[in-house]
Amino acid sequence: MILSAAAPEAAGFFNNPELIDLGVVWGLRVLYAAVILIGGLWIAGFVSGQIKKQALKSDRFDKTLANFFASIVRYALMAVVIIAVLQKFGVPVTSLVAVLGAATLAIGLALQGTLGNVAAGVMIVMIRPYRLGDFVEIADASGTVSDINLFYTALETIGNEHVYVPNGQAWNDVIVNYSSNARRRTTLNFGISYDDDIDRAIEIMKQTASAHENVLADPEPWVAVSGLGDSSVNLDLRVWVEQPNFFQTNRDLIKLVKQAFDREGISIPYPHQVEIQKIVEVPQDAIPLTVNDDREEGGKA
Repeated sequence: MILSAAAPEAAGFFNNPELIDLGVVWGLRVLYAAVILIGGLWIAGFVSGQIKKQALKSDRFDKTLANFFASIVRYALMAVVIIAVLQKFGVPVTSLVAVLGAATLAIGLALQGTLGNVAAGVMIVMIRPYRLGDFVEIADASGTVSDINLFYTALETIGNEHVYVPNGQAWNDVIVNYSSNARRRTTLNFGISYDDDIDRAIEIMKQTASAHENVLADPEPWVAVSGLGDSSVNLDLRVWVEQPNFFQTNRDLIKLVKQAFDREGISIPYPHQVEIQKIVEVPQDAIPLTVNDDREEGGKA
């Protein structure tokens, strides 16, 4: 009976022309808003991607600026899309700007760190302590800069790991850029025995370094005694190489110098321990005489 009584009211509700018109209007608004939102987000991603792609192809456009500018364009277009969607629901632009201003202030106070990352990203792009492709050390992480956007700097380590450093932390930390100069000096330390000929070892190290194809002749390889260790005379080898050849040259020289030392009889000492045992002989008359009380008592019995 309840259902039968409610049926006419429900039928009247759905047959109301005003409600039908209102539903059609809002349905179309939602449909248009969805189309604008989906299409706008796609356009924002496409435009930013094309900016980055075309900029990376050009030798006259800085690759670091390409990534950063593409990121700004993407977020700006997304903001325009959101405003257009809200307009479809009848939100006035002037009121929307006022609301966005107040919301921006509130969000800014709540997300000071995030906005700090954006500001630091702008400073990094303007001053350029590092660029895409540079090998850097930031916040105890080292690697090749693979991306710089509004919020973070991405590093790709030698071990193919991806490290993401917030721009604020990168800007406030010490930045070491190993790629800022075309040439780089490497220093390798070797230890030889105190019994070996120091001058001969120095000559072997110089000859080995000079023969390597990646070692630059000017400045020429330099070798000197750097200290006297517990078990070795320490020698430093310094050579200059082109930046891309740094790590491979290091590995090569360590191997080649060791092989040259082996051929020439130069030993590389290592820590070792000598055990000394002292045997003390005790005179026979100093050994106390032990009496068996049990045997003595048994004999008396």
